Amino acid sequence: MLLVDVAGASADVAASSARLAKIARIAELLRRAGREDVAIVVSWLSGELTQRQIGVGWASLRSVPAAAAEPTLTVAEVERRFGEIGATAGRGSQARRAQLLADLFSAATDVEQTFLRRLLTGELRQGALVGVMADAVAKAADLPAATVRRAAMLGGDLPAVAAAALTDGDAGLAQFTLQAGKPVGPMLAQTAADVTDALDRLGGTAMFEAKLDGARVQIHRRGDAVSIFTRSLDDVTARLPEVVEATLALPVTDLIADAEAIALRPDGRPHRFQVTASRFGRRGGTSDTASNPLSVFFFDLLHVDGVDLLDAPAHERIARLDAVTPDSQRVDRLVTSDPGAAQEFFDRTLAAGHEGVMAKSTVAPYEAGRRGAGWLKVKPVHTLDLVVLAVEWGSGRRSGKLSNIHLGARDPGTGGFVMLGKTFKGMTDEMLAWQTRRFLELADGDATDHYVVKVRPEQVVEIAFDGLQTSTRYPGGMALRFARVVRYRDDKAATDADTIDTVREIYERGN
Repeated sequence: MLLVDVAGASADVAASSARLAKIARIAELLRRAGREDVAIVVSWLSGELTQRQIGVGWASLRSVPAAAAEPTLTVAEVERRFGEIGATAGRGSQARRAQLLADLFSAATDVEQTFLRRLLTGELRQGALVGVMADAVAKAADLPAATVRRAAMLGGDLPAVAAAALTDGDAGLAQFTLQAGKPVGPMLAQTAADVTDALDRLGGTAMFEAKLDGARVQIHRRGDAVSIFTRSLDDVTARLPEVVEATLALPVTDLIADAEAIALRPDGRPHRFQVTASRFGRRGGTSDTASNPLSVFFFDLLHVDGVDLLDAPAHERIARLDAVTPDSQRVDRLVTSDPGAAQEFFDRTLAAGHEGVMAKSTVAPYEAGRRGAGWLKVKPVHTLDLVVLAVEWGSGRRSGKLSNIHLGARDPGTGGFVMLGKTFKGMTDEMLAWQTRRFLELADGDATDHYVVKVRPEQVVEIAFDGLQTSTRYPGGMALRFARVVRYRDDKAATDADTIDTVREIYERGN
């Protein structure tokens, strides 16, 4: 299959707002894809490289060669080139990677270059989410959507499921079963405004659990063999020997469980997330348990000793979990219908240094790979009034608009501003149009000359964020976590913005 076919389908899907039209267009493409191309195409249209990362970002794509006149690139050829770029390492690798990237783009037409740029920078926002892709695969293979969704849930790998479905139909999907040692797409949570909202949405009674600010892991045991996977299904077993040891100590033979791995201080309070994250680093992490030990806390059970529990109600899964795990290795939990008791549990959890609570239906099944309505996360919302220091031109649906804003806190000592991060989250189409006009007015120089447009520090924006983390990238030593725009504050001047001292106080409190 030619790359131009995929790029054209991607553009068509992005241009359509109708779910059924998106599904039909992707299904039509998949029917024409060769057996060896299906998994690659599904991965790309889902916005993912099969290699996950190949060391290419925006900086590498600021300047690309002129586009080719005619399409010649095939899916297989581009996949091979991606692999070659990702495998380039050692002395001179940066220049070599740049040359390989230039060679690829020089062979691509305009529409192909646009697709490649968006794919490589994570900007392929076309509405082809997992649910749409699974339904498109089902339509292309002429199989029930529920069958494909179930296989994707159990396999944790929709591209592989797509290849099996289009190659061997029902027989191909039969291989995707719940098996210890084979990771499963994790169940995800929706968001509730507060504990009362969570109780209302869950029918009046809920199971509240402490939401630890650690790293979610899926733990598999098959006899004496233990495998540990991250939320993104990467195998990190070798990095977590203490989690392996804790799992082998359980009175079971086979097990698949959800858990949180977290670094705790001697007083039992959590370290900052980055301490935990250092054991999971993209470049290999560390298995050093002496200087940075992790604790493990189990919170759900998918399988135990030959019994699959995915479709069992939560209260049954939890009862079985409690029977095989010690109290010291389970998250704090409260089942209640009393909003006051739920709020007290929430407050107590925050006071212990954790990031919030999970509210769960006691009767819901485990919806692997889905953001099910049976799980709701409740977290405190922090906000700061910050100043926009610069803004980046958008891509994809945001092409021609100023999108990603650079955020700074006021420094009373110098009269300047200290950058704390960037965000393009929370922006409506109306807001994007407004801020493009506004920041072009505030541009410090020619706004069309550079990808990053510096602006006069005058516009105040209210930012919600989940917390602060240590940063060596920004001069204040701190960075916002999961920042998103609440609203622009035209009623405030830059001199009214929050100070870096206020930000530091929040950081020191660990919130």
